[in-house]
Amino acid sequence: MKPWENTRLRGEDVKRGAELLPAGGRLTAMGVGLLSAVGLKALKVARQPRIGLLATGNELVEPGQPLPAGKIYESNRTVLAALLTAAGALPRAYPAVPDTLAATAAVLEQALAECDGLLTTGGVSVGELDFVKNAFEQIGGEIQFWTVAMKPGKPFVFGRWKQKFLFGLPGNPVSAVVAFLLLVRPALLRWQGATQVGLPVHHGQLAESLVNRGDRRHFMRVTVDDSGHVRSAGLQASHSLGSLAAANGLVDVPPQTSWPTGKVVRVMRLDF
Repeated sequence: MKPWENTRLRGEDVKRGAELLPAGGRLTAMGVGLLSAVGLKALKVARQPRIGLLATGNELVEPGQPLPAGKIYESNRTVLAALLTAAGALPRAYPAVPDTLAATAAVLEQALAECDGLLTTGGVSVGELDFVKNAFEQIGGEIQFWTVAMKPGKPFVFGRWKQKFLFGLPGNPVSAVVAFLLLVRPALLRWQGATQVGLPVHHGQLAESLVNRGDRRHFMRVTVDDSGHVRSAGLQASHSLGSLAAANGLVDVPPQTSWPTGKVVRVMRLDF
């Protein structure tokens, strides 16, 4: 054995006075290991917000129950609960809400009283049975803005009730997920003190053309392979959970835009 071989010198890994982990960063398993290695047993972190989770609609049936004609299984709370957890929040799901003003107002008031904020899905568009906005104002809430020039996810509501927030997502599942990732997730991370709140991003090369003929930014669901080639994940419709489940990225295609095969594009990753 040579002199000093297999010898670990004091300060060769972390210098005295060096910043171990930056403020506002997510505490990872490796970060916890580093903190333990320097003798820290506890540290100050942000409190996880408890977020109420509501789905509205007379057509909704709980999974596992018989499905009558004209009904659909409710799936939004399941995926949104997982996304809330991944964003550091503590989801609290409530039973599906029937499409009446009284029922919607009652559960909104209950959930806001019991939680730090509220995430709803459905009931925020312009239909006769879309009661979330009216019910929220009826209980004393203030709508800050409604609708966003994006596809999917245009009928999005943000409001305040006392010192708490309402995030109202569309009912279509793809619209709900995309609006959550782009609008709600950053707010929840910032709420907890995070400095980096966007989705992970990298660049890839289109293996096929992407076309947006509409007048709104279209966040298309795509798949990216190990070589960095980007393809549409399938049907780009707001109800299509099949293509959403197959996707591992979003590509923001501007209005009235056609991108050819071979173009290098910015991909927001969904497998974070």
